[in-house]
Amino acid sequence: MLVVILLLAVIFIVLATSKWKLHPFIALLIAAYGIAISVGMGYNDIASTMTKGFGGILAYIGIVIVLGTIIGVILEKSGAAIKMANVILKIVGKKRPVLAMSVIGYIVSIPVFCDSGFVILNALKRSMVKQLKVSGVAMSVALATGLFATHTLVPPTPGPIAAAGNLMVDNLGLVIIFGIFISIITMLAGYFWALRSGKIYKSGEDTLVDLEKDCEVIEKYGELPSAFKSFAPIFIPILLMAVASIIKLVFKDMNETSIYKLFIFLGNPTNALFIGLLFATMLLPKFDEERLSGWIGEGIKNAGEILIITGAGGALGAVLKASGIGSYLGDVLQTLSLGILVPFIIAAALKSAQGSSTTALVVTSTIIYPLLANLGLDSELGKVLTVMAIGAGAMTVSHANDSFFWVVSRFSQMDVATAYKAYTTATLLQGLVTIAIVYLLAGILL
Repeated sequence: MLVVILLLAVIFIVLATSKWKLHPFIALLIAAYGIAISVGMGYNDIASTMTKGFGGILAYIGIVIVLGTIIGVILEKSGAAIKMANVILKIVGKKRPVLAMSVIGYIVSIPVFCDSGFVILNALKRSMVKQLKVSGVAMSVALATGLFATHTLVPPTPGPIAAAGNLMVDNLGLVIIFGIFISIITMLAGYFWALRSGKIYKSGEDTLVDLEKDCEVIEKYGELPSAFKSFAPIFIPILLMAVASIIKLVFKDMNETSIYKLFIFLGNPTNALFIGLLFATMLLPKFDEERLSGWIGEGIKNAGEILIITGAGGALGAVLKASGIGSYLGDVLQTLSLGILVPFIIAAALKSAQGSSTTALVVTSTIIYPLLANLGLDSELGKVLTVMAIGAGAMTVSHANDSFFWVVSRFSQMDVATAYKAYTTATLLQGLVTIAIVYLLAGILL
């Protein structure tokens, strides 16, 4: 009955969010109440268990999500994302425009949401299609898959942060290190598929590109910020967290020294992202109400929805842990020897059914947390690889129930059939390649 209760709860979440269009926050709370009542949890314990789960996860990663989202908005509105794209284009070279577009998407999506990133960079992509006489489909798929690679795997993107929080990962820097290297392979899988797609499929961009209009869109930012100012808000926090993680592993015997404590302080995710925000303020063209209140306020509003979904996921996770469903289901799954494939399968099912990668990351990590010990994934490295496996599932696959699918198809002037063949297939390939890498790493490291 415990397994049946959990399956019914998952089916309800999928139907409620995809078919009935209920907000994930309410769907997760209803599921949590339903499970708690069904397993006979004491009525006095239900509310306290849920509120502790909700508050616990937000205490762990709430500020990090807000800071990361604010940085993303500033990068978007200041023109820093366009500047980063121009720098990468110069490095990679115009002779490899499809690869350049993959790398541009890969970097920009670390702090900026997929949808926003594609919209921001679409004019640059279209102008490159026109000037360099390259396939519009290839460029669009390369940009979309580059964005998707880091969106589901690399903090400070909110989805991976939320998953790490739900799994109680102590070392977020390790998630960043593994996420960066694994997502490079994910990006390359999308890049090679983009090259192939460009030879087979056509879109409206291949014939109907208005170069003057695209130039106007790019020029609206005015004078773009410097390369250092543009990259610093992303890479300095990532560097600080990565260095702290390495120091924890290599120099743990020096944990009483001042230099050790300083690096650990700077590499704390909250502190590192706040430092990133300070660097992001250098991108503000003016210190006026519009920027200091408007831009930052928009970032806080964007973070709000992610926070409440993450908190509701924490409430559901607390109920699952208290109900005993997790340990029982873990025993059952242990006999199947699926290990790291379990979080991938659950996340892929949720992603394909309801469309949102962030929701798939939050819900799957909530379900998986009580199963970690039984699946042999309760070590720190096991938790990190579990985040990667969930991220792989959360990109498998993007289709018509995903808002990003429509952003890609509409802005790229691809009809739905072409978008399925070129873009949706690319996300399937990315997910399978990613879980293959994670599975291999789990076999070696765990």
